[in-house]
Amino acid sequence: MSVFLSQRPVEPPRGARAARAWRAFEHGLDRICGEPDNPLRQLGGLGFYLFWLIALTGGYLYVFYDTSVDGAHASVEALTHGQWWAGGVMRSLHRYASDAFVAVIVLHLLRELMLGRFRGFRWYSWVSGVPTLWLAVAAGVIGYWMVWDTVALFVATATTEWFGALPGFGPALVRNFIAAGAVSDRLFSLVVFLHIGVPLVLLLLMWAHVQRLTQPQTGASRAVALWSLGAMLALSLAMPAVSEPPADLQRLPASLPIDWFYLAPLPAIYATSPAAVWVASVGLTLLLGVAPWLGGRARPAPARVDPQHCNGCRICFADCPFAAIAMAPHPGGEGEIAVVDDDRCASCGICAGSCPSAVPFRPGVRLVSGIDLPGLTVGVLRDEIEAALRQPGAAGATLVFSCRHGARPAGRVGVLDFELPCAGMLPPSFVEYGLRAGAAGVVVATCAMGDCEYRFGVRWTIERIAGSREPRLRRAVDRARVMVIPAGREDGAALDAGIEAFGSRLAAAGLASKAGDDRRRTLGEHGHG
Repeated sequence: MSVFLSQRPVEPPRGARAARAWRAFEHGLDRICGEPDNPLRQLGGLGFYLFWLIALTGGYLYVFYDTSVDGAHASVEALTHGQWWAGGVMRSLHRYASDAFVAVIVLHLLRELMLGRFRGFRWYSWVSGVPTLWLAVAAGVIGYWMVWDTVALFVATATTEWFGALPGFGPALVRNFIAAGAVSDRLFSLVVFLHIGVPLVLLLLMWAHVQRLTQPQTGASRAVALWSLGAMLALSLAMPAVSEPPADLQRLPASLPIDWFYLAPLPAIYATSPAAVWVASVGLTLLLGVAPWLGGRARPAPARVDPQHCNGCRICFADCPFAAIAMAPHPGGEGEIAVVDDDRCASCGICAGSCPSAVPFRPGVRLVSGIDLPGLTVGVLRDEIEAALRQPGAAGATLVFSCRHGARPAGRVGVLDFELPCAGMLPPSFVEYGLRAGAAGVVVATCAMGDCEYRFGVRWTIERIAGSREPRLRRAVDRARVMVIPAGREDGAALDAGIEAFGSRLAAAGLASKAGDDRRRTLGEHGHG
């Protein structure tokens, strides 16, 4: 039996080696804590969770804080030691949650960078996420200033010296913040205002960061949230956060404990120079900011809507993972029509898979859907399936729809493979069509669970075929002849083994002859030239 392979080229993504290394690390952690509770898979949501934990503990601390030169350090000490069972734990939890927040932001940035998820339609999410790290660091530095101990004095001195290197500021800036006559209660009111205001700006940016996502993850799973909280509480009890001696404006101590999560740039000022740290910080920020446009490939054409076939059902609007589809009044005057934002469109085809008009049984030479990908329409997919199954000896083959970002089956007799940009592009009716057109069984090879390049492709595919999401695979379809196999790009051997076992079950059930009867009937009734 001949083998049919889609002729669309398969290009390995840039940075594939880095992506494989990260995936291997994630999958290793999956075996320890399970994929749904793997913290590396929910770094964004974990960041939101930590932010609210920081806000809650910070609000408690603020109730007891004295915003004055003489009372700042004393109030923190009273809170830490006078009510260690509450205020002391809250202070330590505030400190360690803040450290974890910075670590999560860095890991989240690194993960998206390693997986190559910062180019093309993802540019907005990437660029809006870059400043969050600096805002988090700024909020933490200001928080250390509020304690007004020797570490706070170092923070104040180093920060003002750093900004003093900028044009228009000058070294005299330092005296305005650490000279005995300049440090006043009004200054501490300003510091408190900044410590509250900067996180509010950060929260606004975090909100903007997820605006191009449908159903964004803004929280961690219960297991991750509880384990994170438990670990930080244990650390708070074992190593409570304490203050250094009160600030003495007459001298700086020779050595200080440094929180490297927040204060790392400050020692670098003295190890190199303020100007050098500015060059490194600004250079790194600019490099990250322009990364989406460095060496990227041309973007595929975005999805297109056909007004004559779009009935405004809103299914594609609900299914689009990146909020690239809006609804507008139909130009025909009745109902609504889907409108695609080209800049947001991932060209994944999930919308094409969700369109109720993408039914291959529709008669006619040309199959046109309400929304489709110009580079690979559902009409072209139907024609390729027909061409493959019309080949001599093709009846009884296993039809495989494989995701471009997952594993591909090995070319062998009895397997007809069609590559899709995402498994979610496959309309469920094409599964039934393939069976009725002569395939003994249909396999949908998706990305690995949790690794979907387009967020919801695996989930929507499974739910559509199971019949729990529109458009549904009809109940009349024999589910024994349909199989979904999640397989990552490195899981080709597992995919081949799954397909072989599936084919053996079909052969044992004697479905090859039935497939031949279905083929003659379907291709005879629905021939499309």
